[in-house]
Order: sequence, then C-alpha cells, then structure tokens
Amino acid sequence: MKLGIVGLPNVGKSTLFNAITKAKAESANYPFCTIEPNVGIVAVPDERLQELDKLYHSNKIVPTAVEFYDIAGLVRGASKGEGLGNKFLSHIREVVAIVHVVRCFEDDNITHVDGTVDPERDIETINTELIISDLEMIERKIEKTRKLLKSDKTLQNEYDFLIKVQDVLDKGQPARTIETNESEEKWLRDTNLLSSKPIIYVANVSEDDLMASESNSYVKIVEEIAKKEHAEVVSICAKIESEIAELDDEEKNQFLQELGLSESGLDKLIKVSYHLLGLISFLTAGKPEIRAWTIKQGTKAVKAAGKIHSDIERGFIRAEIIHYDDLMRCKSLQVAKEQGLIRLEGKDYEMKDGDVVHFRFNV
Repeated sequence: MKLGIVGLPNVGKSTLFNAITKAKAESANYPFCTIEPNVGIVAVPDERLQELDKLYHSNKIVPTAVEFYDIAGLVRGASKGEGLGNKFLSHIREVVAIVHVVRCFEDDNITHVDGTVDPERDIETINTELIISDLEMIERKIEKTRKLLKSDKTLQNEYDFLIKVQDVLDKGQPARTIETNESEEKWLRDTNLLSSKPIIYVANVSEDDLMASESNSYVKIVEEIAKKEHAEVVSICAKIESEIAELDDEEKNQFLQELGLSESGLDKLIKVSYHLLGLISFLTAGKPEIRAWTIKQGTKAVKAAGKIHSDIERGFIRAEIIHYDDLMRCKSLQVAKEQGLIRLEGKDYEMKDGDVVHFRFNV
C-alpha cells in the first residue's frame, strides 16, 4: 500500500514523514527542500502477531507494511509547472491514497507560504491544482471516447459519465465527491484522476491542542471539508510524533501514557488508512514465521492464497481457518480442534479480518 504525503510547503509534511518512518528526509523552513519523493516503509502495528508468537515461538515475525511517499510541497500554479509542480503531480499519480497534511497551528517562527494559517484556503489550493490537471486528462479521455462512440454505441453510458465527471471538475469539486455505481466506479478508476484518489486529511496541531483538537477551530474546518469529500481526518502533532520516533517501545508507551494518549499518530493514521481503503489483514502462523497479509475486504479465500504465492492460488484445495479471538481463547490449536473451532472453507469463502489461515494446495 502506497500513501503519498502532500500539502503546501512548511505545513509539517517532512517532519511527519521523518517521525513515522524514522527516516531522515530533509526538513527545512523553506519551500521545495524536497524534490524527489522520499520513500519510507513502515511496519503496520499489530499486537496480534506478538500474541501468536507466545503460542508458536516462531523464528521470525513479519508484519504487513505501508509505504509512505513524502512528496514535495505543492503551490498555486503547480499544474502549470510552478514550483516544479508537474513533477510533483506525477508522483501523486503513483500512490493509492493521499495523506494531505494541513497546518492547524499558529507559530510565528514557521513561515506560511501564503502568509497566514487558513486550512480552507490551503486545501482549496491543493485541490485546485489536482483538478486542473484532471480536467486536461478527462478532456483527452472524452475526445477519445467520442471518436470510438461512432462505431461502438455501447460506450454511450461511459461517455455520458465522463461528461458528468468533467462537469463536477469544472465546478471546482474533486472527482472523489461523485457518487458512482459499480460500472461508473470502474470507469472513474480507469481514468486515474488525481482528485478521485481516497484522501486522509492530517490536521497538524500544536502540542497543546492535541488532547483537545475538537476545540481547535482550524480542525473543525478540515472536518467539514472532509465530510463533503467522503474523506477522513486524523489530528496529529508532527512535533510530538518526531519525539516518539526516537524512543524504544517501552519508552514510547510511557511517553504516550504521560500525554494521556492511547496510541501514536502513526497508529491512528494507519487504522484510518485501512478503513478508508477497505483493507483487512489475515494471519498465517507456524514455527518458521508469523505473518500478516493485507487484502481488500471481501476478498475470497483463493485470491487471499495468491497473496502468499501464485502456486497456492493455482493449486488451492481448501483453507483451514480459525479466528484469532477463538485461538487466543483456546490458547492452543489442539484445544481449538477439540472444540470444533477450526473450519474448512472453500475457494469462495470471504476472508475476515483476524482469520488465522493454513492453505492446503496441490500443484
């Protein structure tokens, strides 16, 4: 899963990236210090893996991972090449979802590219640049479909939908605001519009506001915009996250307790990402390794098997499944078997989050 971190210059993008990846992407108080996207791979926190290890005493634990791309700050005119904008927009096209960092704090020592803190204006600036780029792309798609329509009348519905998308973009609204049926969702996905990508707004707040972000007027503005766009919002203090990143697990937990937080901003961001993208994790466990695998909600067992190896999908026989909660309650596979909690499922079984699976196959 690839997530692209975007936003105006100096809103805390690189600070957040450094914190959640423990990487050292350059962070400076001036625009365009990041030109190539820095990439960091982050292990997805999943306490179930450690609990399973207590039963299996495995040789290694392999969590699933998220790739974060720190994409340089966009500015007004990016779609026309301002501030190396075209290059930045091409990087956004490669990610499955956008993490849009929005400044929601006052600090005279950190320059805002537009002079003042205004989340609504900042979000509109980014969205406008994405929409302008999308308009050029949808116009080309419409023209191509119009020509094909002359000899293939089955394209009429797709053509009408593309005109609808163009109308929404012309009104300055992101493509993600469009309600779609199954066919329209596929057509929209095929266009790969920037403004159609799922988005998470990260409200970057001050340390003082972190525990009371609901009273932060800037955060409220971001939440209102997100609601209209079918987007998600996470309040994070990038400064605190950068401090947490320097601690080991024990120190991190103690620090979070002192702050009155139940989880880090990274944990919150990943959970929201999974929810927004409709992702779940199934688990495999044994002496060699314990591993988490990320799949789309609704994935059938045979396709989940293919996540591990194509041979397992090709030679799929059945899936032996016990839910994590049942296994933890029994404390052993043997007890789970005696209680009839291990199920045999076929190709069409719809995987559930927390399924502990052993695939039987023959090739």
